Amino acid sequence: FPVTIDAGDLQKTLLYRSRKNFGNLAHRITPVRTFDDIVLSPSVKKQMEEILAAIRLRERVTIKHFAHKTGGKKGLSALFYGEPGTGKTLAAEVLAQHLDTDLIKVDLSAVVSKYVGETEKNLSLVFDLAETDSGILFFDEADALFGKRSESKDAHDRYANIEVSYLLQRLENYPGLVILATNHRGHLDTAFSRRFTFITHFTYPDVTLRTQMWQAIWPA
Repeated sequence: FPVTIDAGDLQKTLLYRSRKNFGNLAHRITPVRTFDDIVLSPSVKKQMEEILAAIRLRERVTIKHFAHKTGGKKGLSALFYGEPGTGKTLAAEVLAQHLDTDLIKVDLSAVVSKYVGETEKNLSLVFDLAETDSGILFFDEADALFGKRSESKDAHDRYANIEVSYLLQRLENYPGLVILATNHRGHLDTAFSRRFTFITHFTYPDVTLRTQMWQAIWPA
């Protein structure tokens, strides 16, 4: 019997073939939640839509017409910040689901090392694998890795500052979407704030949003 193959089948095959093994440095989340499963304030929802639009139009608009102004830097990065439990990770999953791709959640406990140069080596491997993968790179509790640089008092401080500079370079040149989530925006190095394409503040829901949540959770 003839087998019919459509564009969706080809896309799923390509996504499967592009998946990389990150070992213990990151784990892959196959998203199942959609925009129907998350209640967002109008401002946050608008920013989610802007992120999706930026990804879809990057080739046709940004790279084609503005590459000379961006210096060839094509990275898209987003900072999600706010109190724990306000939906940062869920929003990242929803974006991945909407783009029909995976969420690659970096395990900072495995990436960050007390040994000089090891953290940079681990980060390099994560970014190298992610560049040939189709997923969204997600750093949760990012201030543990992207924290403020300190005065160089010893060799460890100097290498920690090198790691931050290295991260800035990889963020700007990463071909996909990188999302950083933190509970404390003020703990991040200020150099990152100037380079994020999007900065989104997640807050606890007000009365209106809480009502929508309850109405969505409970059947009539």
